[in-house]
This record gives sequence, structure tokens and C-alpha cells, in this order.
Amino acid sequence: MSQADVPAPVAMVPRLDMRGISKRYDATLALRNVDLVVQPGEIHAIAGENGAGKSTLIKILAGAVARDAGAIKIDGVETELPSPHAARQAGIRVVYQEFSLVPHLSVAENILLGQMPSRARGMWIDWKTAAQRASAALDSLGFVVPNVRRPVASLPVSQRQMVEIAKAMLERPRILVLDEPSAVLSGGDLDRLFNAVRALRDAGTTVLYVSHRLDEVFEIASRITVLKDGGLVGTVDASSIDQAGLVRMMVGRELAEIYPPRNASIGEPLLQVRNLSRTRVFKDVNLNLAPGEIVGVFGLVGSGRTDVVRAIFGADASTGEMTLGGRPYRPRSPGDALSRGVAMLSEDRARDGLVLQLSIRDNLSLASYSQMSRLGLISRRLQDALVTKEIAEVNVRAPSIGAAVRRLSGGNQQKVVVGKWLLRGAEVLLLDEPTRGVDVGAKAEIYRIIATLAERGKAILLVSSELPEILGMSDRILVMRGGRIVGQFSRSEATEERLLAAAAGVVEGTAA
Repeated sequence: MSQADVPAPVAMVPRLDMRGISKRYDATLALRNVDLVVQPGEIHAIAGENGAGKSTLIKILAGAVARDAGAIKIDGVETELPSPHAARQAGIRVVYQEFSLVPHLSVAENILLGQMPSRARGMWIDWKTAAQRASAALDSLGFVVPNVRRPVASLPVSQRQMVEIAKAMLERPRILVLDEPSAVLSGGDLDRLFNAVRALRDAGTTVLYVSHRLDEVFEIASRITVLKDGGLVGTVDASSIDQAGLVRMMVGRELAEIYPPRNASIGEPLLQVRNLSRTRVFKDVNLNLAPGEIVGVFGLVGSGRTDVVRAIFGADASTGEMTLGGRPYRPRSPGDALSRGVAMLSEDRARDGLVLQLSIRDNLSLASYSQMSRLGLISRRLQDALVTKEIAEVNVRAPSIGAAVRRLSGGNQQKVVVGKWLLRGAEVLLLDEPTRGVDVGAKAEIYRIIATLAERGKAILLVSSELPEILGMSDRILVMRGGRIVGQFSRSEATEERLLAAAAGVVEGTAA
């Protein structure tokens, strides 16, 4: 057979081919002529700072947002996606960073929404079969949600994320989009997620993976597409670039020092917690927090770290003793805590920290209307002055204070929450996953804000599942496991290995 007789290799038809995608919101160009080509059975990461256009691109693919220009082909066929239903019919499923679950329905109902089994020709729902199918879907991923009959609203954030992922994977989609899927997962849950994603890849599913955790991007993806300011920077093989190079593509500059230097001037304890307990959740938690100090709290999912912070904030009932400024402190509600100068930034900012449909002005004002009122009426002039000052303080990037918070990037939304509590005059800040779902550039800004607040004498309790964040920002570090504090480390003593060993129960932590 001559060379001419040898058939040419058949080029693989891309599973997803998006060309020239553009989208404008009023005066803001969210996407500008973006191309994205992904092959069948590929795990492809999309990276970029908040505001780069990642979410808009995903929403166009999901049928939630109409593109202004460009074309989309799926398996070589030009496809219109005018609605989420159309996208679902095309085999596209999206797990958004902000959950799309129905809170009052059970875990099983959410996973099987629209597919609930029935008996007697559809007259009754077969609850037993529904529970079995939902449990099987979670088990196939290695996820543990103890009771699938519980309402989703009663679950911790990490388990809600598991339900969201199981729901999307149940249909074995042609294209699965995961938007920050690991933001509330860690340890074994993250490993199980990666195993499930790889199994889908091996079965031919195309996976688009969006994450600000760059170590995950390199672990799970074969190629990476980078967006910046709504435009395409480029697509690279993960094996051909390192994290520093990827950061340069994302932000257009070097981030030589993401964590600001700490030169803490720590006073006497402001907040003291003794034997704080909540039945079957955490027990005998003791900690001190001083002005000017950042105390980190690390632990794997289920360790009780968020539950402790909620109890200190008065969101959940607890027993034990607390003092604030030398006086007894027993908040019956978050309102009580706020009146004493204690504020909490929740890990779920969309649910607990913001009213997304309201403006930046209104969200920043929510806890401080008394400062803006004259004779019971809000002074718009005073409100605008206070809000504008706080926006500058925390560097919220927005066209105006009247812009809707839902239009902001994740990093700017988080800064609005921080600004809300600072405007209230909080002296103790309980920060639960303060950089969840924000990009590396926004993280650096939030870290700068936290360090500046500590320098001004604020007492800060920082809860995080990201070890580099805990190590880079904390003056002292507490490690939780099974609802107890099992280790305390000074800044100089702490290493990733020691913190993980204590959190996993390999060894007990040593006292600082």
C-alpha cells in the first residue's frame, strides 16, 4: 500500500465548540468574542479572576442567558439553547456555585426532582423507592448524607453541595459543568468528587471544571482555558504551565506576596469562651481572642468549626460560659451579638449575608440604619456618604452604589458583607470561609483587608478549610476534630503536615 493509500486520521469532532461568544449587560461587555473547544471525555478547566466572564459563559451554555453573538455546536451540530430546559435536553447539566436546590423539599426529592417514582399508575409517590434511588446516587459518588428524607434546608453546606452534585450526575450528561464544586468540600469528600469526575470522563462525559483552587485545576484537568476582562487569554495544556504561569495569565501580573506581612500587636483577651458545648455537635470548646489578633480555626468537614462560630454569634443554642470585654456574654440571637459588637461572615454569603436583589447601598446599610436616621427617617444623603466611604475602605468595584449586588463578582460580594459589619462598628469578626469561591486576585485584597482590620485592633476568628490561608493569615491556629479542639499551634510551629495530622487524628496537636 502506497503512502497515498493510507487513510488520513479522522479528526475528533469536539463535544463542545463555542465560537465568537459575546454578551453585553447595558454598558458592561461581559464576554468579547470568546472561543471554547472541548473534546469528548475531557476534563477542561476554566480559570480567571472574578469578573473575567466565566459565569456568563457558563450561563449561556446552560441556556440561562442569551448570547448576543457567536455560535454553539455540540458534537458537530449547531445548537440553540434558548432555555435551561433546552440545555438539559441537549445533555448539559450545571452545578452552580450558588445552590439551585429547593430548601423545603427532602434530599431525595431534590435529587429525583421531576423523576420521582410512583405507584398505582402515578396516583401515589413511592417514597421507599425514592429514598433508595437517592441513597444509591449518593453512594455511587461515595458521599455520605445520613438521612435522605431530611429537608435540604437542614443540611450543612457541605452536604447540600453533595446533593447538588448527585442530582446533576444522576442523568449521566454529555456535558457536565462544575462551578466551584469543592468550595465547601475537603479531605475525603474532595477525593471522592475527583474519583466520580474521572469516572464520568472515562465513560465519555465532557466535564468543564471551574475553580479558584489552582492546585485542584492541575490535579483534575488536562487543559485550561483562561479568561480575563471578558476576553480569551488562551488555552494551554496543564502539563505545559505551572501555577505561577497560570496566575500571570489570569491577572496579568505577578502576585509575589498574596499574604500580607503580619506584625501583630496583641492585647489582653477580648472574647473568652469556656466549655462551650452543643449536644452531639461540639463539646468543651475553649478559646481566647484578643484585639489585633487573628486566630485561625482549621478542621475537616464535619469537625464542628462552623457550628462553634454560629454558637458564639448566637445563631444556635449552646451551653458553657463566654465573656466579652470582661462582662458575661450570652447572645440569645445574632441581633444580641451585633448589639455587643460581634459580627459573623457566613460561609454561604448568598443565603446568610446578602439580599441579592437589593443594591450595594441597601446591603451595606442593613445592619446600620440607626446611624443613617433622623427623627425615624433615613437620610439618603447621610446614607450615601457612609456607604461611599465604606465602599472605598473595602475596595468594592462597582459602577455605582445603586448597582444590584447580584451583578457583582463573588469577591466584590464578599467585600460588601465585610463592609456591612464594619459600618455597624463590629469589634469581633467571625469569618467563616471568607474567600470561598473568589479568585486569587480578590483573595489577596480580602487578606489585605483582614490584616488591616487586625492592625486597627479588631479581634478576628478565621475559619477556613484552606491550609495555605490558615497558615498565611493566622497568629495562632486551633485544630478541630469531632467537635473538639485537639490542637493549638503558634504561627512558628504550624505546618501543613502538623495541622492535617491533628485534624485527621493521626496525632494530637501540641499546645502552643
